[in-house]
Amino acid sequence: MTVNESTADRVIRFILALVLIYFAFQSASPWSWILGIVGVVLLFTAVTGFCAIYKALGISTKK
Repeated sequence: MTVNESTADRVIRFILALVLIYFAFQSASPWSWILGIVGVVLLFTAVTGFCAIYKALGISTKK
């Protein structure tokens, strides 16, 4: 797993992940599970700097 995300990309993903996870814990609807899962995935990609979708599409924001 090589890093394929820029610093700005990682920061945006991290902030968005925290927001989604926060809203997932605030609600009891079925959508809260989806928000939580998406938030955890974004958090993982932000921390590792690797996005599998970017890899599959041949995209890299890392300069």
